[in-house]
Amino acid sequence: MSARLVLLGPPGAGKGTQAARISERLGVPAVSTGDIFRANVAGQTELGRRAQRYMDAGEYVPDEVTNAMVRDRLAQSDAADGFLLDGYPRTDDQVAELDAMLADAGQALDAVVELTADTDEVVTRLLGRAQEQGRADDTEVVIRRRLEVYAEQTQPLADVYAGRGLLVQVDGIGSIDEVTERIMTALAPRLG
Repeated sequence: MSARLVLLGPPGAGKGTQAARISERLGVPAVSTGDIFRANVAGQTELGRRAQRYMDAGEYVPDEVTNAMVRDRLAQSDAADGFLLDGYPRTDDQVAELDAMLADAGQALDAVVELTADTDEVVTRLLGRAQEQGRADDTEVVIRRRLEVYAEQTQPLADVYAGRGLLVQVDGIGSIDEVTERIMTALAPRLG
């Protein structure tokens, strides 16, 4: 099945978990900028060192770095029939860049899924994840800053995609299976 999707939602809303499940169901790769950044940080690449400074402060990695990584990833053969973008786009400029990437390939998005979640629930989830996984980027101060940055920069993208008739909002609170089923039900009319 062909599906070109974007997954939006605040940090801790379950995007990574749901991206993996939805991409498996649809047979398209999940493309997570967060995973790409963490892999580069772990590998101590030049990109990783640059990205680490921003991630530690709860800020986004600059667009020129992110855009180049996404363009390269979407050009790979496994993404020819579709993809699920998790963590991209996050800004108006990235929306324009994604539009250009897709136009260059003669493609368009099928839908944009926004996972919604209560802020206190998200903070609790991320603090729990930080303890379980020992993630240095998940302190309460950084989590709250990431949520502020999301509200300022990324939330407005939901309005852009709603204006294009692409936005599907799904409650991200509940069991993993419940949320997956909500997403699949919401996407069914858009994917045929």
